[in-house]
Amino acid sequence: MDLNRIYSSKRTGQNTEQEHSRSIYRRDYDRIIFSSAFRRLQNKTQVFPLPGSIFVHNRLTHSLEVASVGRSLGAITGEYIASKYQADLTSQSREFYLHDLQDVIASACLCHDIGNPSFGHSGEDAIAEYFREKERDTAFKSNFSDAHWADLTNFEGNANAIRCLTAKQSGKESGGLGLTYSTLAAIMKYPCASTAIDKKIIHRKKFGYLQADRNAFLEIVAETEMKADSTAVAQSPENHADVYYRHPFVWLVEAADDICYNIIDMEDAHRLRIIEHNECVDVFLQLLKETENDKIKKIEDRLTAIEDKNSQISYLRAKSISYLIYRAGELFKENFCKILSGTLDIAIYDLIKKNNAALSYIGKFSVENIYNHRSVVEIENAGYNVMRELLKHFIPPVLKSEYQRSKMEDKAVKLIPRQFLFDTESPYMKALGVIDYISGMTDNYAVDLYKRIKGIDMGMNSGSMSFSK
Repeated sequence: MDLNRIYSSKRTGQNTEQEHSRSIYRRDYDRIIFSSAFRRLQNKTQVFPLPGSIFVHNRLTHSLEVASVGRSLGAITGEYIASKYQADLTSQSREFYLHDLQDVIASACLCHDIGNPSFGHSGEDAIAEYFREKERDTAFKSNFSDAHWADLTNFEGNANAIRCLTAKQSGKESGGLGLTYSTLAAIMKYPCASTAIDKKIIHRKKFGYLQADRNAFLEIVAETEMKADSTAVAQSPENHADVYYRHPFVWLVEAADDICYNIIDMEDAHRLRIIEHNECVDVFLQLLKETENDKIKKIEDRLTAIEDKNSQISYLRAKSISYLIYRAGELFKENFCKILSGTLDIAIYDLIKKNNAALSYIGKFSVENIYNHRSVVEIENAGYNVMRELLKHFIPPVLKSEYQRSKMEDKAVKLIPRQFLFDTESPYMKALGVIDYISGMTDNYAVDLYKRIKGIDMGMNSGSMSFSK
């Protein structure tokens, strides 16, 4: 890959690059911050139920923290690229890696979860399972091509993020948020179509774009000169024509996300008393002993001087993240040639974890005691059912013409805001419109709407008045 050509300051919906007193990549960050899709992350579950008497992370606070870590990783690796490859870089490219890469990574981190529906992975599962359950309904399934059916039955937030950021809704401007292609390339962990999913291959474990957004995907690929996976195409040209290796920036965004949720979920578990204080301290200290043994005496002395238990964990969390940023940066540098060629087949965080028993323990503990904690499982069950019922209420009516609908089906369609209705489009696009509406809802909005259409809660309230994507 040519390091001078893997980034682009062009935006979706615009044909030319623009000059501005504020960095164009910093403007990406600002556009995301002020978007309604980003604001709604404040009421989307990260892990633990919202709201509660004890403050824990939601999707918005998680995304802000990932952006902070990502900015540091972008600065570290940008300096490395500018120095190591100085002879190969134009002056413009050198300036990009020194000063702008950190803004690209921070912006991508900020919006990496923007396509996630309400209730986290259970929301994704509800959408996919709704369509999978109709596999034998030949009349229903005949509405969709094989590629469209693969999109719907494998629905997940990574592909939906590209849609949220680039798609044109009815009555709105083209180009979505109008982000640079560099930022968009940095969030595509799985740059392939849903028909090319292969769980054994890192860049194909899931998929990165919906068929409706294929043109936007190909524009991102072309503008940042992503490397095609020729092996996948050779194996099956019909299904795998659009399979690419990850863009180099993706590895930094993924590392920032992995660092944050693995470490910060432990901090939240401590606040909720899912993990005992001494056990949490021991885990973090073990992590730091394995990585910063020469500094451990100083860390332990500082810890002893802190009396508040939550503050002790916050201090250890900060030290742990600081080390992991450093180590992730080092591993990115060590594996940079593999990253450019598309031959690295393991995430950077997993490379760190391979030689760190404490990180392996954190991962095991999180699965057993955090992600399967009763409060988490309850919200996942509830969220799954809420999302599934909303789909059952809206999908069948929108697939019918207005002359085929019953009166109640017609009233169901009237609840869907205009920008999510694609009346003259294919059944696939009509279904996607409903998914756009439902996946963009906050947890509270989805629950409130579910209660109202089920007759559990009736009457006028502020939540029933409007929804704007």
